[in-house]
Amino acid sequence: FLSVTEDLVRRRAEHNNCEIFSLEEISLHQQDIEKLENLDKWCRDLKILYLQNNLIPKIENVGKLKKLEYLNVALNNIERIENLEGCEELKKLDLTANFIGELSSIESLKCNIHLKELFLMGNPCTEFDGYRQFVVATLHQLKYLDSKEIERSERIKALQHYPEVKWKIREQEQAYILKRAREKEEAQRRMQERKDEKQKQMDSELGFDSPDSPQEQPNQEEGDGEQEGCTTVEDDDEDRKFWEEPTPYTPESRLETHRYIEEKRRAKDNKRESKKREKTTWTLVTAEGKVLNVNVPKLNFSLKDDEENNQIILDLAVYRHLDTSLLDVDVQPTYIRVLVKGKPFQLVLPEEVKPDSSSAKRSQTTGHLVVTMPKAKEIILAKQKVSASIKHSDCNMQQKNMRSGQVEKLEVDPSKYSFPDVTKIIQEKERTGQGPINLQPQKVTEVKKSCVDFENNEDV
Repeated sequence: FLSVTEDLVRRRAEHNNCEIFSLEEISLHQQDIEKLENLDKWCRDLKILYLQNNLIPKIENVGKLKKLEYLNVALNNIERIENLEGCEELKKLDLTANFIGELSSIESLKCNIHLKELFLMGNPCTEFDGYRQFVVATLHQLKYLDSKEIERSERIKALQHYPEVKWKIREQEQAYILKRAREKEEAQRRMQERKDEKQKQMDSELGFDSPDSPQEQPNQEEGDGEQEGCTTVEDDDEDRKFWEEPTPYTPESRLETHRYIEEKRRAKDNKRESKKREKTTWTLVTAEGKVLNVNVPKLNFSLKDDEENNQIILDLAVYRHLDTSLLDVDVQPTYIRVLVKGKPFQLVLPEEVKPDSSSAKRSQTTGHLVVTMPKAKEIILAKQKVSASIKHSDCNMQQKNMRSGQVEKLEVDPSKYSFPDVTKIIQEKERTGQGPINLQPQKVTEVKKSCVDFENNEDV
């Protein structure tokens, strides 16, 4: 059974900074609690306690809560009112939709002199003849019963007929107690039948009933899909049988229903977990060795070819608050693979890169993963490096210029590259082939020839 744990109380005490010793109000509704305990030790200052819609069969371990003013235990399995004498400040008690048949147990509330409101709607005792008169006459301090105000005239009438009403209530209580005894026996019988059925099912599944089962095992794999279909049909039939079977509304049937629902939920959870485990791994590389583009985490990304720095940059939009330890980056010469919480992102690169020189960083503003991958093939830029084709063309141009009498020098840094000194070669050719050339006079004579109206004026 489930009881009130310290962890549960601390989680429900968020409004009090998870401190439980000074807690004044706590809500523990719909927590499947089957035993009420420990609250009187941990939360002595409680004033309001919500415990509705659980499976509590008995009011207990609340007698030390001296400051408790409101107790809500509606929709539980409580059969009698007890153990509330110590709650000296109790003003409101909600017992709606329980199984209280011992109406005379309300006499224990006489000690709670501050009790003003009592709710007993939905309990078997409310169907007793003289129910309201009995409660009104027994608890003089009450102001409201089942949300209806108790007037002075009503109390006087109830007190006048109290002995007769009390005797009637006792008789009806005895009849109800006998009925409850029969219901408990029936519930035990049904529980035993269900256990026997389950045992039979387990035996048949294990193959104890069929001696030829070992011979049929090889064919089992072929009919796995059929078996799954059969099991789902069987489950549906079992569900239908359980929910359509008429049962009395008792604490036992309510508990049985809860256990059945829990069992089904656990079975579904186990199936989901087993499916997750059996889930096939993602195909990242085909049998032929072809690398595939995969984006299982469904993240946005951009791939930039940075020609200036001769590198490829991948910007992967991983979640901003994702811990970096959940990222695993693997750079290969032709592709990159990133595991985001175990889910692969893989991208084939347009060009071969250097994995050893690559770097991965997280952006401080966006949280994105930025992977920088230098290209394996180096490109020689015009300002820094001169390719072979450029060299040959420059040599030809040099020869042409030499013939025309003009010299052009190449911008080459001999400290970086061991290219031949082309300028020296050209100078040597000039000396051997043509000898010293006086360029300036030639230009002047050419001008003179071209200009017809030329006058050599000494004054100018």
